[in-house]
Amino acid sequence: MAGELVPSDERISREALERIIHRAAELQTSGREIGEHLTEREVMELGEEVGIPAKHLQRALFEERARAITAGDGGFLAKLAGPRRVTADRTVPGEGPGVEETLGHWMTEVELLAVKRRYPTGTSWEARKDWLTAMKRGMGLSGRHYALSRAREIVGQIQVLEAGWCHVTLIADISNTRGRRIGGGTAFMSSGAAMTAVAVVLGVASVAAVLPAIAGVAGGWAIARGHRAQVERVHVALEQVLDRLERGEIDVSKTLPKSRPEDFVKRLTAEIKNIGKNWGR
Repeated sequence: MAGELVPSDERISREALERIIHRAAELQTSGREIGEHLTEREVMELGEEVGIPAKHLQRALFEERARAITAGDGGFLAKLAGPRRVTADRTVPGEGPGVEETLGHWMTEVELLAVKRRYPTGTSWEARKDWLTAMKRGMGLSGRHYALSRAREIVGQIQVLEAGWCHVTLIADISNTRGRRIGGGTAFMSSGAAMTAVAVVLGVASVAAVLPAIAGVAGGWAIARGHRAQVERVHVALEQVLDRLERGEIDVSKTLPKSRPEDFVKRLTAEIKNIGKNWGR
């Protein structure tokens, strides 16, 4: 038939393939009346109409939810110090209950967190506040940094995609650490401005008088920007949890024994002795 495309064996690049599929989807849906916003149910129905497998569409929806959480955290403060929330998501093998149990085991036994709330599709954790756990984190005897324990809250959401596969989304609320950084930076700037004001009142030369204010702005900016390093550490920690879930590296059967204060004191004493021996060499 004239005008009909005859498929050839010519190879198509990945970039071109994405454009072709995107354009084909546009043409497929062009005849359907679509408003500015659709519900997730409508998106699923539309995907079924254009032939997109439900499991792929569900995964894309979950990933979009996670992206929207971070994207909604904008403004000047986010550009300066970083977001209030950090997210990471991954599709991992396993059934829903098993993945939930494995994730909970890692968060409580390894990350030293405590369950805060339980939801139908997930759980939230917060840092344990007992003195023994605080000592473990502070001494770093296990070689871990416990970046997640500095967050205000960690939320884990689990959505079943199909038999044997789940989509896991981890959300860390680090508004507490960002607030402290911004507060510290603001205080530093205020101190510089106050010193400049005093210098002006005392009649100090104008050039010398503004130096504290300039230093305060620079120092306060640096303090606030320092929160970005915490954002990166938390993001890496979340991705590492998902790595272990994906690879099946978390063995729930090997539950860590509950530590007793006397056991920890013995271990701490041994560590101090080792430090003393090395110091004397």
